[in-house]
Amino acid sequence: MTAAEADGHRADGPGADGHPADGADAAPAPSRRRIWWPAALAAALALALGVPALVAGGTSASGTSSLSVPADDSPEAGFARDMATHHQQAVDLSFIVRDRTTDEPTRTLAFDIINTQANQRGMMMGWLDQWGLTQHSPAKPMAWMAMGGHGHGADYQAHDGSLMPGMATNTQLAKLRSLSGREAEVFYLQLMLEHHKGGVEMAQGYVDMARNESEKRLAQSMVIGQTSEIGLITDMLKDRGAAPGVPAS
Repeated sequence: MTAAEADGHRADGPGADGHPADGADAAPAPSRRRIWWPAALAAALALALGVPALVAGGTSASGTSSLSVPADDSPEAGFARDMATHHQQAVDLSFIVRDRTTDEPTRTLAFDIINTQANQRGMMMGWLDQWGLTQHSPAKPMAWMAMGGHGHGADYQAHDGSLMPGMATNTQLAKLRSLSGREAEVFYLQLMLEHHKGGVEMAQGYVDMARNESEKRLAQSMVIGQTSEIGLITDMLKDRGAAPGVPAS
């Protein structure tokens, strides 16, 4: 099953400096056939290949010009910032569990998430740079979703480092770091299941209101890939005799 796919603009979330936490300098499992390109390289590729098309086909918040870049408060900019933040935490969670278990299926999933979401995050950061927009915003996370009537994401109340639906709290991150073996695997899978559900909801929200075809295609690929991984994670939890919900802290 193919693998799918946070903190680019929020200073209070994990990985705010753009670098994966907890063992990010360690090498991934050698059995994987794919190579993990750092987010910086993905950003360079986006600038060289993907971004010119985005700028040429972008629109402002008012949608008045086919040659203008997205406005700072547009869904295009908001999605890029918020999904980059969301992705960074998925990368952080995956690095944590990689170093807490020797279970190959769990480590394979973690590596796939690191590989996919770090690359996608780099692309989104590259787009913002090309558009001349900052990677930080004073706007509330997912406020742009209200433009399309997606109230759940826009109304989410941030708490304990969880900025958007599906994101783990600081308390949950600390707990994952304290576990090892099967307990770490199960808790990681439970956290990642919720994380993917939140990611799919946000990506689909952007697809529904997208004005930029290139960014829309990326969001659609996130919906497809993370939905596939939700099925895989659900099966992995079942194999371990564990429930899908995250236990109360």
